[in-house]
Amino acid sequence: MLFKTRTHTCGELRQDNIGQQVVLNGWVDTRRDLGGLIFIDLRDRYGLTQVVFEPSFDKEAHQFAAKLRTEFVVSVEGTVRKRPPETDNPKIPTGHIDVMVKKLVILNEAQTPPFPINDDNVNASEDLRLKYRYLDLRRPSVQNNMLLRHRMYQITRQYFDKQGFIEVETPVLMKSTPEGARDYLVPSRLHAGKFYALPQSPQTYKQLLMVAGMDRYFQIVKCFRDEDLRADRQPEFTQIDVEMSFIDQENIFGVVEGLMKILFMEIWNKELRIPIPRLSFDEAMEKYGSDKPDLRFNLEMKTLNGVFANTSFKVFQDQLKSKGTITGLLAPGCGEYTRNQLDVLTDFVKKIGAGGLIWMRVKPDGLDAPISKFLSDEEKKNLVETLGAKPGDLIFMITGPRLKAFSIMGSLRLEMARRLDLIKPDAEPKLLWVTDFPLLEWDEQTKRYYAMHHPFTSPRLEDVELMESDPGNVKARAYDLVLNGNEIAGGSIRIHNSELQAKMFKTLGISDEEADYKFGFLMNAFKYGAPPHGGIAFGFDRMVMLFAGESSIRDVIAFPKTASAVSLMDDCPSTVSEEQLKELHLKIK
Repeated sequence: MLFKTRTHTCGELRQDNIGQQVVLNGWVDTRRDLGGLIFIDLRDRYGLTQVVFEPSFDKEAHQFAAKLRTEFVVSVEGTVRKRPPETDNPKIPTGHIDVMVKKLVILNEAQTPPFPINDDNVNASEDLRLKYRYLDLRRPSVQNNMLLRHRMYQITRQYFDKQGFIEVETPVLMKSTPEGARDYLVPSRLHAGKFYALPQSPQTYKQLLMVAGMDRYFQIVKCFRDEDLRADRQPEFTQIDVEMSFIDQENIFGVVEGLMKILFMEIWNKELRIPIPRLSFDEAMEKYGSDKPDLRFNLEMKTLNGVFANTSFKVFQDQLKSKGTITGLLAPGCGEYTRNQLDVLTDFVKKIGAGGLIWMRVKPDGLDAPISKFLSDEEKKNLVETLGAKPGDLIFMITGPRLKAFSIMGSLRLEMARRLDLIKPDAEPKLLWVTDFPLLEWDEQTKRYYAMHHPFTSPRLEDVELMESDPGNVKARAYDLVLNGNEIAGGSIRIHNSELQAKMFKTLGISDEEADYKFGFLMNAFKYGAPPHGGIAFGFDRMVMLFAGESSIRDVIAFPKTASAVSLMDDCPSTVSEEQLKELHLKIK
């Protein structure tokens, strides 16, 4: 089938092109047959151009155009003209011209698609759109997300190159070191009974690159985690991976803030003020109930232990005696909430682990609540002053173990922000560093500590002596970058000597034999002169999602999987033949 290479894209022609002979190639977006005239909107990823088939201009092309239907792939040749005034369309860049067609080549016919290929009328379910993802990707909004992702790739690479970083590819088949999420395992055909793992991150490799003297490394890299999924999780995801030698935390912050400043300007046309504000983990939890707080609205929690230090109210007494927390949140203007509305909010916090929700309406003559009779006048006065409450407001209180109470109240804070419509679409984006995380977290089921970030994170040097005596109070040299309540990057200063790394493994309950089996190659490398080093990894999919204004990373990944880790388009994962299993020395039970 002969056709001519296009002279222009479908988003390129302007009034300056009037009178020119052009060739356009693309898909039929819409077709309007007005009897004597046939109008086609021709589409490619660059835009739309209206092309016109008129019998008096070319009878053969007009007759051939009667066959055209939506999503046919065609090539047209014709003359650019100024649109008649009644058809002028200033809403699109090509709307002041159209093309009078003298030759039409149908390159491929198309069945009627299962949903419209446009952004205005897509009622199809996400499952249907993912099954026909190659059609969904034709929609302008999805293509724009792919173009934005491409642009952010290029900005990232150019920035790190200018900062003296080198891009190094690390292996996709590596040793399994299960210490976080589950590994995806790959059986070896050549080595019976042995397995590779797909990397959860290139963590050990980038540390080895620092030992190798590479000094400044980055990579845009695929990572794999076999974990339960959410809207912002996928079994395979993309990171911007960064590592630097002979640096401290401030150096890493400076490099990251430089990239974010460029992205804010290039993508959003916004000036990012640096340095980015910082909160410690403890401050973030106490004020916002989250280690990734959304600062686009001002609801701030207050710890009320001091207000009720001498209380006679037994619920508060018991929590204070057990070193628990009483945390409060003010909901401005919500004092008229009905009992039914308050019961709904009580059920909300109970479902996420709270024993209950204490609420108090602020009235001109005092506090109206079931528990008010148990509180002294001084406690009520101090409560109102601490929260800055005014008549017409509503006070919430939650008690419990410190981090648990903060976290539940943090969820209620977000729920109230939604109910009060405090997060506006045009709200100024808020970036935040969260620092000084706990090094370890205790798991009650297994009765052991786990690394909050990963086992190569350095403790604060002043806390090293606590690793044996009081590991729960050791702070990490770790940091997260948060954008609008989403963690978009996380990193740490690393352990760079084998003695401290061995101490970390011991604290995590990893024996010398297990540590040597899993991480011996890294420990050995440290013995040959490892420089002080640290780094950070950006969740690239999540970053693109936020910059695109989407709510799910599936909207910014070309071929994503569902929440159950299935690719509906190509039916993956799928079964394999007995012959393949035999080659891999495997048998399905």
